[in-house]
Amino acid sequence: MTKRNKIIYWIATIWLALGMLSTGIVQLLKTEDEVTKITQLGYPVYILTILGIWKILGVVVMLLPKMPVVKEWAYAGFFFTMTGAVVSHLVSGSPVGELFGPVLLIVLTVVSWYLRPESRNTNQLKTISNEQ
Repeated sequence: MTKRNKIIYWIATIWLALGMLSTGIVQLLKTEDEVTKITQLGYPVYILTILGIWKILGVVVMLLPKMPVVKEWAYAGFFFTMTGAVVSHLVSGSPVGELFGPVLLIVLTVVSWYLRPESRNTNQLKTISNEQ
């Protein structure tokens, strides 16, 4: 991994972790704004607890060394959660400005995942392609 890619990886990963951690905490606190947004999207309030817990756990796993398979699940969870947020906002008719946060977190998720160091990679695809 080049020094440039390592720097980009850590910048994207730290910003992703901060974004997911902060939104996870806000969701667990069930602030008035967050409850209003989630109900306008058509979801029950208890989904905030589920999302908040999973986001915080995903951040912890993503930042800890090793556990590459669990990291893959964390990245997938972040990607699915944020793409679901984008679709929910589009379908519910939310203002376009509401899409900025989820789209930014999708981009950070993809960049962090793509540039992750070898030690944080499952290497399964390389094994499969070498066998063929």
